[in-house]
Amino acid sequence: MATQPIPQFPAGFLWGVSTSAHQIEGAADLREPSVWDVFGGRPGRIKDGSTAAVACDHYHRYREDVALLAGLGVGAYRFSVSWPRVNSPGGLDFYDRLVDELCAAGVRPVPTLFHWDLPVGLDWLERDTAARFAEHAGRVAERLGDRVHKWITLNEPAEHTLLGHALGVHAPGGQLLFDALPVAHHQLLAHGLAVRALRAAGVADIGIANSHGPTWPASPDPADVEAAEFYDVLLNRLFADPVLLGAYPAGLGELMPGDVEADLKVIGEPVDWYGVNYYAPTKVGAPQGAEIEFGGVTMPADLPFSVREIEGVPVTDFGWPVVPEALTELLTGFRERYGDRLPPVVITENGCSYEGLDDQDRIAYLDGHLRALHRATEAGVDVRGYFVWSLLDNFEWAEGYARRFGLVHVDFDTLERTPKASYHWLRDVLRAQG
Repeated sequence: MATQPIPQFPAGFLWGVSTSAHQIEGAADLREPSVWDVFGGRPGRIKDGSTAAVACDHYHRYREDVALLAGLGVGAYRFSVSWPRVNSPGGLDFYDRLVDELCAAGVRPVPTLFHWDLPVGLDWLERDTAARFAEHAGRVAERLGDRVHKWITLNEPAEHTLLGHALGVHAPGGQLLFDALPVAHHQLLAHGLAVRALRAAGVADIGIANSHGPTWPASPDPADVEAAEFYDVLLNRLFADPVLLGAYPAGLGELMPGDVEADLKVIGEPVDWYGVNYYAPTKVGAPQGAEIEFGGVTMPADLPFSVREIEGVPVTDFGWPVVPEALTELLTGFRERYGDRLPPVVITENGCSYEGLDDQDRIAYLDGHLRALHRATEAGVDVRGYFVWSLLDNFEWAEGYARRFGLVHVDFDTLERTPKASYHWLRDVLRAQG
């Protein structure tokens, strides 16, 4: 592991950690159900048979968790606001208390307004859900906007579309394949409407958290290159181009519902910064005519691409490749593609799944990615912040509690929190950053 100090980032750089409501809050009896409650209640959907009914019980233990944030020395905490909880009596009171606790601890609250836990009865296949989301955004901003000065609309609409609606391995469990494209469009429309609703409520500093990673062709063969280009459009440009350029990649706009030209004017509402969730690059080739298991997801045989293993690199306990230099490639590629249409960038998630309290592999992962991020800043990319995923071990969606992404270990029987070696390492890094 590298022993040299992490290079200094610019003054004012925002250091933080991230979580999401469904994964940590628990207190399911104090909110309306979400699509994840319904999905998780179906046999076999969650690999270890668990539920998020208690999770980390952050709802009742948030003061303890804010103390962990303060001890870590981060400047910001990215959490998500549960839409089903906000719809419940007293639900916003919890976020009032959490924001007050964060402000008192000197930690900047950065809420995400949708992180996959859609209220039961709503459906992203329906355009009206975008309008309902804008109402949700305005309601939260009206309550918290006097203390919250950085906002995120949506988290990872690409994954929510692909895993939740196209492949069916996440809630709500749709297996629509390319018929899931309206889900992508309606989430992007919801983002644009929410930006307008937030600004109407008098708040600013608004972004979105999109997941991105470089796509590498499996070989120079034209069939592999073409498949990789298609995958890149589907998982990267489909969600970045409308937000940053106000246009869909060629050929996709005509597949979307409604008055797409008018909708794109809303979707392209300028953001103050652009959030990137980065975990790994993807190697893609032509279809191989068989199902492929990749990163815990079974990819159907009839897709126009196949995801391949990246050989010769370490992998996390989740089987994800560890390629820090691809983060530099991603960010410099974004700057080249979008030019002055790319606002300042914030890494809104970056992290890894490893077992153990002495998590040297996580330290090596974070060390490598911070150095890669610094190289991107040296290359001229305007990066303003970095958030580690995640503060706590948590409910990892369809994996249940089998994957541990936290800087802090959670015993899910006793709910005891124990900072890992990576927590102490990051604390020292932040102290050195000043």
